[in-house]
Amino acid sequence: MKGAELGIWQFASGKPGLGDMGKGPPRAVAGSRAGTMGASARKRKYEEGLDLSQLPPELLLEVLSHVPPRSLLGSCRRVCRGWRALVDGQALWLLILARDSSAEGRALLAVVRSYLPAVPIALARFCERRPIGRNLIRNPCGQEGLRQWVVEHGGDGWVVDENKTTIPEAPAQTCFVSSYRWCNKKQVLDLEKEGLWPELLDSGRIEICISDWWGARHDCGCQYQLTVQLLDANQTVLDKFYVAPDPIEQWNNNACFQVTHVFSNIKTGVRFVFFQHWGQDTQFWAGHYGARVTNSSVIVRILLS
Repeated sequence: MKGAELGIWQFASGKPGLGDMGKGPPRAVAGSRAGTMGASARKRKYEEGLDLSQLPPELLLEVLSHVPPRSLLGSCRRVCRGWRALVDGQALWLLILARDSSAEGRALLAVVRSYLPAVPIALARFCERRPIGRNLIRNPCGQEGLRQWVVEHGGDGWVVDENKTTIPEAPAQTCFVSSYRWCNKKQVLDLEKEGLWPELLDSGRIEICISDWWGARHDCGCQYQLTVQLLDANQTVLDKFYVAPDPIEQWNNNACFQVTHVFSNIKTGVRFVFFQHWGQDTQFWAGHYGARVTNSSVIVRILLS
């Protein structure tokens, strides 16, 4: 190999030349190390520049208000005592709520400011769980089988089937089908666990909206009943709604109906909602030909006026 070619090979490969034996690495390698050290220093300086704890509290609040509530409670709260104090306080969560500029959002913020929770962390749970405007009934259409429901089987019991009629805005087009004896199922909703707090529940500024769909097969009649109760902390009934519509007759073209009710002027002390419905067929046929129920909902809303 010629001398010039050898020199190029030595520089490109980082190998020492014949005359450099015992003198350490060539300058090209030393320069590379210096570059690496410089990059590390710049990286450390950059990371030091990302210390959010150096921000003024009001600016840090603004930054944290863009973080999802679950991350605030699960990760940010553990960073340091200062961050924990911000997450546990009310200012951060009020800032998050203030971002909703809709009529509903403005009404919600006004009510929350007027009826702040005695325990500040309750406001954090409220923002995380978002109970206002959300269906509090779990598994309303049978997407999870019979899970989340306390069931009593009559006849051949409850099963889940596809809807015979499309239900608008339902999360799934499936339903619970009853049998030739009365079948019932229920849920008890703990409003505080859902994210609401006593001062808000007792404010007189909320309403509880109930909805349930029921129907029949075209070739078999059915019966249906619904009971909804508002309970206090001791499970005492403070208000209730009950309906038992006329049975659907046989040969009915897959009739389907919606039952609705709104609890307004809610009494002080409501902490639970008890929801229970029944169904059976009118022909007493073995199998599952009874009332078909689906898309049950319990929704808490803020009164706009």
